[in-house]
Amino acid sequence: MAFCGGSICSYHGGDTCGLGRILYSNTCMNHFLVISITVLLFFTFFLNFIRKVSSRVVRMQTLFRLSSSIQISSMIFNVSLGLAYLGLGLWMLEEKFRRGEGLFPLHWWLVVLSQGVTWALSGLAVSIRAKQLGEAFVRAWSGVTGVFAGFLCISSILWILVEKKTSIKIALDVLSLPGAVLLLLSAFKGSKDADDCEIINDSLHAPLNIKSYANSNDSDGSVTPFATAGFFNRMSFRWLNPLMKKGYEKPLEEKDIPQLGELDRTESRYSLFVEQLNRQKQTKQTTSPSFLWVIVSCHKKEILVSGFFALLRVLTLSAGPMLLNAFIKVSVGMGTFKYEGYVLAFGMFVAKFLESLSQRQWYFRTRMLGLQVRSLLSAAIYQKQQRLSSSAKLIHSSGEIMNYVTVDAYRIGEFPVWFHQTWTTSLQLGIALVILYHAVGLATISSMAVIVLTVLCNAPVAKLQHRFQTRLMEAQDNRLKAMSEALVNMKVLKLYAWETHFRKVIEGLRTEECRWLSAFQLQRAYNSFLFWSSPVVVSAATFLTCYLLEVPLYPSNVFTFVATLRLVQDPVRSIPDVIGAVIQAKVAFGRIVKFLDAAELQNWHVKRRRSVDLKHPIVIKSSNFSWQGNPSKPTLRDISLELKPGEKVAICGEVGSGKSTLLAAILGEVPSTEGLIQVCGKIAYVSQSAWIQTGTVQENILFGSAMDKQRYQEALEKCSLVKDLEMLPFGDLTEIGERGVNLSGGQKQRIQLARALYQDADVYLLDDPFSAVDARTATSLFKEYVMGALSAKTVLLVTHQVDFLPAFDSILLMSDGEVLRAAPYHELLVSSKEFQDLVNAHKDTVGPERLEKVVSPKDSGMSTSEIDNTSSNKQQKMAKLSGEVQLIKKEETEKGDTGLKPYLQYLNQNKGFLYSALAVLSHVIFIAGQISQNSWMAANVQNPQVSTMRLITVYLAIGCSTAIFLLSRSVFVVVLGLQSSKSLFSLLLNSLFRAPMSFFDSTPLGRILSRVSSDLSIVDLDVPFSLIFSISAMMNVYSNLVVLAVVTWQVLFVSIPMVYLTIRLQAYYLASAKELMRINGTTKSLVANHLAESVAGAVTIRAFEEEDRFFAKNLELIDRNASPFFHNFAASEWLIQRLETMSAAVLSTSALVMALLPPGTFSSGFVGMALSYGFSLNMSLVFSIQNQCTLANYIISVERLNQYMHISSEAPEVAEGNRPPPNWPAVGRVELQDLVIRYRPDTPLVLQGISCIFEGGHKIGMVGRTGSGKTTLISALFRLVEPAGGKIIIDGLDIATIGLHDLRSRFGIIPQDPTLFNGSVRYNLDPLGQHTDQQIWEVLDKCQLREAVQEKEQGLDSLVVEDGSNWSMGQRQLFCLGRALLRRSRVLVLDEATASIDNATDAILQRTIRTEFAGSTVITVAHRIPTVMDCTMVLAISDGKLVEYDCPQKLMKSEGSLFAELVKEYGSHTANAEIQSTNSQ
Repeated sequence: MAFCGGSICSYHGGDTCGLGRILYSNTCMNHFLVISITVLLFFTFFLNFIRKVSSRVVRMQTLFRLSSSIQISSMIFNVSLGLAYLGLGLWMLEEKFRRGEGLFPLHWWLVVLSQGVTWALSGLAVSIRAKQLGEAFVRAWSGVTGVFAGFLCISSILWILVEKKTSIKIALDVLSLPGAVLLLLSAFKGSKDADDCEIINDSLHAPLNIKSYANSNDSDGSVTPFATAGFFNRMSFRWLNPLMKKGYEKPLEEKDIPQLGELDRTESRYSLFVEQLNRQKQTKQTTSPSFLWVIVSCHKKEILVSGFFALLRVLTLSAGPMLLNAFIKVSVGMGTFKYEGYVLAFGMFVAKFLESLSQRQWYFRTRMLGLQVRSLLSAAIYQKQQRLSSSAKLIHSSGEIMNYVTVDAYRIGEFPVWFHQTWTTSLQLGIALVILYHAVGLATISSMAVIVLTVLCNAPVAKLQHRFQTRLMEAQDNRLKAMSEALVNMKVLKLYAWETHFRKVIEGLRTEECRWLSAFQLQRAYNSFLFWSSPVVVSAATFLTCYLLEVPLYPSNVFTFVATLRLVQDPVRSIPDVIGAVIQAKVAFGRIVKFLDAAELQNWHVKRRRSVDLKHPIVIKSSNFSWQGNPSKPTLRDISLELKPGEKVAICGEVGSGKSTLLAAILGEVPSTEGLIQVCGKIAYVSQSAWIQTGTVQENILFGSAMDKQRYQEALEKCSLVKDLEMLPFGDLTEIGERGVNLSGGQKQRIQLARALYQDADVYLLDDPFSAVDARTATSLFKEYVMGALSAKTVLLVTHQVDFLPAFDSILLMSDGEVLRAAPYHELLVSSKEFQDLVNAHKDTVGPERLEKVVSPKDSGMSTSEIDNTSSNKQQKMAKLSGEVQLIKKEETEKGDTGLKPYLQYLNQNKGFLYSALAVLSHVIFIAGQISQNSWMAANVQNPQVSTMRLITVYLAIGCSTAIFLLSRSVFVVVLGLQSSKSLFSLLLNSLFRAPMSFFDSTPLGRILSRVSSDLSIVDLDVPFSLIFSISAMMNVYSNLVVLAVVTWQVLFVSIPMVYLTIRLQAYYLASAKELMRINGTTKSLVANHLAESVAGAVTIRAFEEEDRFFAKNLELIDRNASPFFHNFAASEWLIQRLETMSAAVLSTSALVMALLPPGTFSSGFVGMALSYGFSLNMSLVFSIQNQCTLANYIISVERLNQYMHISSEAPEVAEGNRPPPNWPAVGRVELQDLVIRYRPDTPLVLQGISCIFEGGHKIGMVGRTGSGKTTLISALFRLVEPAGGKIIIDGLDIATIGLHDLRSRFGIIPQDPTLFNGSVRYNLDPLGQHTDQQIWEVLDKCQLREAVQEKEQGLDSLVVEDGSNWSMGQRQLFCLGRALLRRSRVLVLDEATASIDNATDAILQRTIRTEFAGSTVITVAHRIPTVMDCTMVLAISDGKLVEYDCPQKLMKSEGSLFAELVKEYGSHTANAEIQSTNSQ
């Protein structure tokens, strides 16, 4: 009684109230709550202050700090507000005493004084250093104060609306909200310096030593003005103006886009992520912490700040219907004071302006957060793949890893934008229900029931959608995996004429993907219909309930209801998108977490030490190794090895004996299941299959090391690369294509050797490096490189070249995963039967009788070298004269505004125009129905001649009938999307599979993969809905304007200029935005390309310990991609904020016109209708522009797909008018007539007028030095490259006149690079399924593979993983031989086919080929001279010219014969090796 002067529920004379009165500012219950909160805030602050200050010595000058303008503003504002409250409280007390009323009731003056103390205290809190009070406490205390201020503001506004009066206290309560906003900003801003200075020391796997690499990037380009922008610049996006201006004046280029600020770069975000991850591991004592909570803890500040803006937006948005209610009452002459209409018009503008400001910051900050999360996940995935174990690679293929970065990480990056929608929609609905309760009373219950029912209807759908999304992602992975494999091995597919089959396989996978895509999109369509139609159902249920409960309908409550519903309908309609985003993010995050939790290389068993003073650089003691990490199934058994410094050890053995696995074990790539392994010193590794990066020759050799010109030149000389570089158009600065496509096999291998030599390592692991080079080069490399440059180094060399073995200190003879013997050459020759067989197999192929007339190779070597140099100098001059361009071209992008072109490309697919027109028509009918529905209500709500029942019945009938058109719109959108996606993919796939090899040589795989993964995903999932939503949202905007203009035509004076300015602003924005999105696309390709190369070369990168440099490069590329993306979404917020301000001006102008004209000028019903549309104009405009901006960004993906849909194709697969006979070629006679080849126009000739005849059934040997043009001639035979002149005639048929499939399917080939595909053994031998199992087993027997396949549990169904990496290189070449044996072609080509197999196996294979292809023409390209010694004829090529063509016996006797010289060089191996062996003894 003393506190309230009556019941606690009383106000103004003791009228009773319900619990709802706690919301009204002048009730005792409200005052009691406010005083309780202020006391609580005061005591928590005071006690915390005493506790903190008493625990340490604090000087006054360190206690306070005002370092920013926000802190100063906050302190001044809040202290002033507190003093105003205190002054008012004291004045109220003085008045009570003056009137003789005493202190009671207490609540009137006590509430004002307590608020005064709280706000003065908050001003003081701002000025105290955050660390003195505790940063977490300051932020939490400020947050609670902010919520408290929001409550005060809402309760004051409610009081004004209910009581139609105001007071000084009410005004101060309203002003407390901006005070709280300033307090919050200063609380978070004040601790920013402390956040910035956090030092991060920990790491996920190893210390992040990337500063030296990353700092070099800071000098390139400026940092974004956002990093240094002030508070008002950030709020208004003014910091973006210079870039927007530059983009409008000229098309933006990558160099024009500033870099991200230091704190927003990937390195900072990833380091923070790793620190939090390690911290959680330590605190929770777990090896697999929650990645989600780690990411949340890294970004909690950003989440809270964006959440505050989301809350502010909901509060300002909810003020609209209340202002509308008051305005309708003013329009019918029920205003409370004279100028209330003007105040309300101004209030509408302020509310809409604040709504815009808060929403833009909410969206911008969440997009920024999404970008940071995307970047750190991309970095984490890259870092993980550097450490991925061999068993984990079987589960996560390179295509899947690519998908994790290009699709999954991007989906997760989009999720934060939707995150706050999950709770703001609920809050907005709650506030809307309160407003509706005031408008229509208990009829609100039916509104709530319908909304709850709608959400419940969606629950099972959400589960289905989650399932469909998971299946869709799996189907997408399978399709991308197949595409990646096909694109990487396109040359092999063309040689075997398998493109059609592989294309059909991919089309089958795409059909399965489209099945799940269709299911997923139909669920989205259902969701869209459910939530778009929900406002119609809600209004129907509510008005029907109003009729049943006899709630009177007036313009004020009807259009308050309609306005509230219109404001809520956009958030409600976005619920399907929110659900979709949550589901997509959950699925994507689950996949990434599974990958990040995958098994890593446990190479702790390889104890690497930098010290080289130890006696043994490599020590292995009784060790077992297993690729699967399974002790019961060791790949290598009982391995013991000790190497001394400078020792040279060779490893030899049959195919599949475990030679390469032993090197991998030393590198730590194969898990050790037993024993000890220790490696000391720096390692250099040369892989069997050359790994070359996209970049220059010089970059590949330096491999991140600083340039030392003398050492670099020595490396080139020792690796016989000087002549090759002279032949290249730009020397060592020539760009090498992806995987070294513009180099021969030998050149790639020698660049690898030069890379290893330049590193100046202590231990060299060389995996069969001489298999791809000719005999002379092999001898030169062995003498100059292994025995010369590496004379003081420890060398472990895997080789099949028996000739070099005598020179080694020791030889390891391996068989079936075991070391049979380890001894010097002569000792091993005496003691080991297996080794004797190996050496004898070699002697059988090169007998001394063939080398009788050999003279010293030194005599002719010099002249040949001089001839070669002269020739290459001519070629180099020719290249420079012809204006040679680098092979790898800069990625193509469209420039400027392409207008409607990409939209038309999309709609032109499969009746796209028809489906889109039907969808648009459906929406037009829906809008017309909504306007007619509201017009009916506005015209007749006060019409006494229309009964309430009739009023509601017609209203409902119109609403329900228009809802049907929403369903048809959703269905047409799904059909449009599916048909267009299918058509675009089909055209893209056909274009890629029909593209010539020159396209794949000059286009990095990453560019193609980014299109068939992320771009196609956008076209599949996002473009159709975005297209129709942008059209429908634009229609909504114009319909809103039309309604406003019809009611108040005066608004046209503002709305027409606004429409004009909107169009101009959009054009101004799009000039920059389109270029930013294009640059985003090209930079994304760079990220994908770098990742693809790193996955392929992971073993080499780890061997050279270059992980940090590659990771730093990855961080740089992610940032290069992030910068245009960041500026692009900032630009869209820049645009929308300006447009929203204009739409707020239109609304307030319309309201002002209504206020200026006398009451009764407009029907109150139409006033309500106009303003309800006006309030949603802002939101409709935002929705429209957002969708248009999003669509403009998405449509770039259509543009990018279209670039590869019209590649100039090869000749037709089948020439209908000129098909060869079924048995062609019957004889196999091949005639070359003056054949001239160049790879691209305006480049030098590679083959220069070659003429000769290969008779049917002859065995033709093709020899020549590395890079002479042998492989090019084979390419011409298969028409991988078309002749620039001359003809190739086979059995009287010019091959240029027939279809490519007819040509290639009739030939057999064993290519230079043995290629296996992911699948079974059967599938790899016979992908077209044309042969029986018995035939396949027979072929395996002939290829020496039967035993290896039978050892596998599944036999012909045994697994072959990606790239065939679970089979040795030699076994892979035997598989390729098996394919040729199955095909039984009349013309067989062997392109270095036996380079990676031992001599014994080679001899057996040569015998097999002679037997099986006795009647066929066999063209053999070989570096091993014994391979061609039994040929009928030998063709010798040098620098693209035919030097000689005759039988080998004649050529060996000819003076100055190139073939004779090559035979001499090959024969001299043994002699040289034996001399060196003798010297060493």
